[in-house]
Amino acid sequence: MKIIIAILIFSVLILFHELGHFLLAKACGVGVTEFALGMGPILVSWGKGETKYAIKALPFGGSCSMVGEDEDDPAPNAFGNKKAWQRFLVIVAGPVFNFLLAFICSLFFIGFGGVNKPVVYSVGEAASAGIQRGDIVRSINGKKITLGREIPLYLFSHPLDGSAEIVVERGGELLTKTVNTHREGWRMGISYMADESGCTLSQISAQSAAESAGLKAGDILVSIDGTKISTGKQLSEYFTAHPLDGSLIELVVKRGGEELSFRFLPSHYETEDLGFSAEYYYDDAAHLGFFGLVRYSAKEVVYWIRYTLMSLRMLISGQVGMKDLSGPVGIVDTIGQAVETGVENGGAGAAALNVLMLMILLNANLGLMNLLPIPALDGGRLLFILIEMVTRKRVPQKFEGLVHLIGFVLLMILMVFVLFNDVLRLFGK
Repeated sequence: MKIIIAILIFSVLILFHELGHFLLAKACGVGVTEFALGMGPILVSWGKGETKYAIKALPFGGSCSMVGEDEDDPAPNAFGNKKAWQRFLVIVAGPVFNFLLAFICSLFFIGFGGVNKPVVYSVGEAASAGIQRGDIVRSINGKKITLGREIPLYLFSHPLDGSAEIVVERGGELLTKTVNTHREGWRMGISYMADESGCTLSQISAQSAAESAGLKAGDILVSIDGTKISTGKQLSEYFTAHPLDGSLIELVVKRGGEELSFRFLPSHYETEDLGFSAEYYYDDAAHLGFFGLVRYSAKEVVYWIRYTLMSLRMLISGQVGMKDLSGPVGIVDTIGQAVETGVENGGAGAAALNVLMLMILLNANLGLMNLLPIPALDGGRLLFILIEMVTRKRVPQKFEGLVHLIGFVLLMILMVFVLFNDVLRLFGK
């Protein structure tokens, strides 16, 4: 199922991208010889006028082949014979249409899923600085915040260092708060749901005190230091009344019908944290109105463009490696996980929202990547046209074609490498 959904997503992304080239080519009088979805052998084709339309075997690509695109052609409808601004519009239309599709997906995502406003929904240590639940975060250290998810994105590229200046809106008034962000204390390395259900340890952090002691995910907590625990809420209340202080802890858990006792020391930690949460609050979009929906949909697209730019900077700076790149196989797996997680947590509607979010990300990614000045990509072609517009002298078409050919070969080598990475990651190697 996930493969079918992934193929549909890829097909829509590529079709919209090539449709941008196609429509602007037609509008500028450029002849289009073939408009194809996919790569490889032709499965189905039909003709209309000068254009052959085709569906090809591999759904990971597409093309809009134009007359005189990569070679000299005397025909008046040849791409190379059009004015520079016309060629620029034809090429830039592909990425622009991806941004347009991302915007359309955002309209549905926000309309049905809600708007991600930066509203404080949980307050920890920041309460001492005056931060309250319901505050709307407007800026952090001077950086304007419009979506909740912009907070972790900002913090990822701007690590906290002792304190942060937070501007919040409360009752229509802007308030400036200085939050102490340095945190230190003791922790065991366990995760659980602080609700009325049984206190099951959902996760044991790697290299934590709990892991070293032998605790495992799925263990059911029975008691801590002699105090009986039957729900996650009770454990949370226990920690509020008895904060960890580095003293020896005894946990009794039930595993496979057997009760096991573990005695260990919690580990000391130091970290930086805002002391409140506002990144994943979603407000009903019904009150936004049409223009509000349009405004927040545009902000959603801008957020994912910034996310892609940050990922590129991290790749260039070495913060992430080539092994972290994903190709079609990795994206198919990610789509599958998004669908499965959505179905488990909220049914088909939640799965559809997860797919919409991925569509926004992939379109923003495809649009931005194609604007980079890389040979064989739209950005590489745009660079040559810009050089021509500035110098008023066209780069020889044969030379440009050779540069794009070399770029295409290098991109194919990169694609093989990424596919190899995807397969290794898929099998856990």
